[in-house]
Amino acid sequence: MYPAPVFDHLAHLSTPIGLFEHALLTEPRPEHGYCLDDVARGLVVTSRQLHPSPQVAALTATYLRFTLFAQDGLGRFHNRRDLAGRWTDTATVEDHWGRALWALGTAAAGTRDPRVRRAALDAAVVGMHQRSPWWHAMAYAALGAAEVLEVAPGNRAALALLADARTLLAEPADPAWPWPDARLSYANAVLPEALIALGTALGDDRTLRAGLDLLHWLVAQETHDDHLSLTPAGGWQDGDERPGFDQQPIEVAALAEACWRAFRATRQEIWLTYLDRCVGWLLGANDSGATLYDEVSGAGFDGLHADGVNQNRGAESTLAALSTLQLGRLALVQAVA
Repeated sequence: MYPAPVFDHLAHLSTPIGLFEHALLTEPRPEHGYCLDDVARGLVVTSRQLHPSPQVAALTATYLRFTLFAQDGLGRFHNRRDLAGRWTDTATVEDHWGRALWALGTAAAGTRDPRVRRAALDAAVVGMHQRSPWWHAMAYAALGAAEVLEVAPGNRAALALLADARTLLAEPADPAWPWPDARLSYANAVLPEALIALGTALGDDRTLRAGLDLLHWLVAQETHDDHLSLTPAGGWQDGDERPGFDQQPIEVAALAEACWRAFRATRQEIWLTYLDRCVGWLLGANDSGATLYDEVSGAGFDGLHADGVNQNRGAESTLAALSTLQLGRLALVQAVA
């Protein structure tokens, strides 16, 4: 059995306002403030925790308040917030907009509290009237729209966003390098996951197959000697040296999310095998043989290097670890079912 997600360190990084982005070793760094990118990831993780403890329920409430307050009247979102609770940027439709919609859709579909579900759904519908020109943002938004359809079948805003996302994301690519950019970058698996979600939600077998094929390709690119060798923070393309370091937990979390969605769409066991590799990467089956999850506190380490791990334990890495373990444990239940 995989270790259980423990939420103590996440709670340590959180305040009644939100979630601090960075940590120095185990201690939060308040001087860097809060960002919606991480709060939205936090809302995804806490919203889908089965049988949430009072601690997790309180975190869900905090992260939902932050996300709702970040939205402007047009459905765009602020990202950066200071210690006093002031927004320090303008509202946009960049990646944090997409992650916010993913989080709101997940909260609407995954929580049992009807007040949380209603507030999240209402805000998601407003946000889905916007569009982003960036594929990362639209991919995350598509995941949120697919979640909305789980609780509001036929929702027009969700269907319209999915249709537009399909146009942007499913553009033909060079079979020799079937990726929209010259280099792999970060959270790469959100693209094939979004295509799988689109194909499933819209009943589009061609888009579903494109997503599955692209995910197979990505797993192959990020596998070495039967363990994951992830795209480093600086990106990767054909011809670059392998393995590359500083490997980031956000990459393994995105891959785990995509493999779990692929399994639910196909029921094919290969996706559970790939998901097991994701959990294994956290627990030491990686290029350095180092563990990136603290089973006692629930902290995730900030990166994998040739000589070990980055000892800082920030929000993004902690949430990536918790998310991957959540999905791994769900996969174990499916494997024995």
